[in-house]
Amino acid sequence: MRAGQKTAWPDTPCHGDVFHILQQGRTLVNLWARIARGTRTERVTLEERRANPRLRCDDSFLDATLEGLRRDETRAHVLAADLQTLVHWLERDILSLAGPELATREALFDFVVAELLHREVQDPSRIGILRRALQNQRDDLLAFAGVLDANLEAIARTHEVSPDLVRASCLLHRKPETSRTFWQGRNHLLARMGRKFQGVHAAVSDAMKRTPRSSSMVENLNSRIRVCLTNRRHLEGGRAWLGLLQFVFNHRRFVRSRCAERTGRTPRELMSRQSHEHWLTLLGLGPLQPLQA
Repeated sequence: MRAGQKTAWPDTPCHGDVFHILQQGRTLVNLWARIARGTRTERVTLEERRANPRLRCDDSFLDATLEGLRRDETRAHVLAADLQTLVHWLERDILSLAGPELATREALFDFVVAELLHREVQDPSRIGILRRALQNQRDDLLAFAGVLDANLEAIARTHEVSPDLVRASCLLHRKPETSRTFWQGRNHLLARMGRKFQGVHAAVSDAMKRTPRSSSMVENLNSRIRVCLTNRRHLEGGRAWLGLLQFVFNHRRFVRSRCAERTGRTPRELMSRQSHEHWLTLLGLGPLQPLQA
């Protein structure tokens, strides 16, 4: 993903492609949650069989099997809960854009890796893959935090306020504006900073928007192209097919986007800042006909 972004946008830094690692963590959590539910189902089924005299065959065998299922169920539920907590910390406190300073993130990151290593013996293949991925990519995943810290320090110097207040304004972005805690935090910062609050808060919001944290646009295109290429491996003339696919995606309008300026526009329009006709018209199929009721 980093190599692809470097090729497409050589001047745009990629500070922390957190999408894939978080997706990998969520997949592991969901897997162990399903294992825990499946073990519970087996235990309940066996207990119902144990309580029905018509289905019992060997009480000693059923008791031993049931005892083993109870141990497996307890272990699976504990491990699933622990993994869910660790991944939640990773997503909420460590890799979130609004968070603590880089040094604190690094300490929390190392703690999560150590806890995964402690539990790796229970599932070496899957937990080990996530643990090694985190351990090998720590500096790359947290690179955005260093950029954000520098921007927040510059805001503190420009507005002549305490860096702690600027950081608190950054953390305020984690709360929805409709929540009570958001307005309590906002009023607290407003009382401490006075008239400077509005300027500081706006500067922090702008700094967070300008901090590249994830190659979401690249992943969006990659997810679409992967399906197209997988389903059409049998086609000959691969270069021509890739050229047509590139043309379609470059001239297809975004139906929705978190960035308002992208909605209703194509990648070509965004990069060239010039409008163009529909991609079917550009292929020589004539102007689009109005929809008939």
